[in-house]
Amino acid sequence: MRMANVLQLGIKELRGLARDPMLLVLIVYAFTLSVYTASTAMPETLSRATIAIVDEDQSPVSSRIVSAFYPPYFALPELISPYEMDRRMDAGTDTFALDIPPDFQRDLLAGRSPAIQLNVDATRMSQAFTGSGYVQSIVSGEIGEFLDRYRGTSAPPVDLALRARFNQSLDKGWFGAVTNVISSITMLSIVLTGAALIREREHGTIEHLLVMPITPTEIMLGKVWSMGLVVLLASSVALVFVVQGVLKVEINGSMALFLAGAALQLFATTSMGIFLATVAGSMPQFGLLLMLVLLPLQVLSGGLTPRESMPQILQDVMLAAPNTHFVILAQSVLFRGAGLDVVWPQFLALIAIGVALFYLALGRFRAFLR
Repeated sequence: MRMANVLQLGIKELRGLARDPMLLVLIVYAFTLSVYTASTAMPETLSRATIAIVDEDQSPVSSRIVSAFYPPYFALPELISPYEMDRRMDAGTDTFALDIPPDFQRDLLAGRSPAIQLNVDATRMSQAFTGSGYVQSIVSGEIGEFLDRYRGTSAPPVDLALRARFNQSLDKGWFGAVTNVISSITMLSIVLTGAALIREREHGTIEHLLVMPITPTEIMLGKVWSMGLVVLLASSVALVFVVQGVLKVEINGSMALFLAGAALQLFATTSMGIFLATVAGSMPQFGLLLMLVLLPLQVLSGGLTPRESMPQILQDVMLAAPNTHFVILAQSVLFRGAGLDVVWPQFLALIAIGVALFYLALGRFRAFLR
């Protein structure tokens, strides 16, 4: 194997990528707009939910309830009539509609148990599930303070001292931004290497390579280092300019250590992309095969949900996937500021899995060339 051949073949892949505008758009989107939207539009976060209130009582307690809803969790409530409530809910204007009945305060002071109707647009499932609890808590708190004639909180018997580490503001967007960068590294490394091989097959240039004095190992290494370099540079730009610059997410650990782990992850996933491209016969087939492989890797690796909440057998099986170790490494370094003394087991695991995937893909690639 000659390193000069590997270098020239990688440069050829970079030139081919530069002539593919759709892949370039995909790279830019995955590491800019996708990261931004993942951070600012977390689905489980209640943010400026629309609420309308029908105040049929017009009493001090109903005024307290109306004034208790304000940003950032809710938009400023809009006072409407009872006849508008159903029409606005049908049109999707309001996510929540609160109906305070007549004589609500009088029944409350008389010791009765009046009911307040809360209508919820359940098609907006994430906000409906979270927001219903918020509305119930806010209304109960305001009514309790009104009956006690005192606005405030009672002293609990035990004082819990809460200290939030690594994300003191408890901003869920921080997690979404970094997790999306991790997911994009895996997705694009598989897509770019697989697309590069399938593009050569469709254009007929793979036959040109076979008559040249180069080996299958050199061809495969050229694709691995070139596509891996593109993804590594793009992820660095995303972390520096999008995550830290635009979104103001604080990175606690060493960027160099994270990129070293990302390079090992790219070595494994680019090999996986070549393997999948040799199995698929065309680009549409490669896309379908990618869905079957990428979705379980992303969902079960611990990036979207904690691994501890999964069945034990599933946790053990996913230890064979490079994503699992890369997610542990990335979260430890970027979120907790861990050093090499903490994440060295993940480095060793990525090296072992990457070498195994490389030789598996190389064997398949040689059979593909024959």
